Amino acid sequence: MSYGPPRPVGRLLVTPEDREAPARARRLSRLGLGERAEPMLDRLARQLAEITRTPYGMVNFVGEERQFFAGLYVAPGGKGLLGRELPRDHGYCPHVVVRKRALALGDVGDYPRFAGNPVVDEYGVRSYLGAPLVDSTGMVLGTVCVADRTPRVWGTTGLETVKAAAAELVVRLEERA
Repeated sequence: MSYGPPRPVGRLLVTPEDREAPARARRLSRLGLGERAEPMLDRLARQLAEITRTPYGMVNFVGEERQFFAGLYVAPGGKGLLGRELPRDHGYCPHVVVRKRALALGDVGDYPRFAGNPVVDEYGVRSYLGAPLVDSTGMVLGTVCVADRTPRVWGTTGLETVKAAAAELVVRLEERA
């Protein structure tokens, strides 16, 4: 696996190469994940959004070509950030998956590597906090994350919250397989 520097395309910075994507897609298929919305995961996304006081919470499984939000919460009155699916090069979850570690972006505009991402202009995302869903084989299946339309200071508590949620969720997902 490589998490080398992103490849520039115009002013956008492309998502890093994900050599584990084919194996992850097979693993997700075997686990029955990433193809449908799941009420339990919607509830978890809502809980995370409420705990972190953000308008958006997500449980995201990252495949070869796309991301699928099997858990999704958009706060009442919040602009419809996204549907259940995004191209793989949108957003920050694919970076978390390839890096295999949590990512906290208080203001995406402060990070040239992330500021040009399509979710900034298309959906107004200004801050992001996500943790990888690492299964017992060491494979990263996706992420647990929250996002906001305003800059935020996530702090240690925010990081601990998403990391704990990710660890607990992986156990539950593997138990049901």
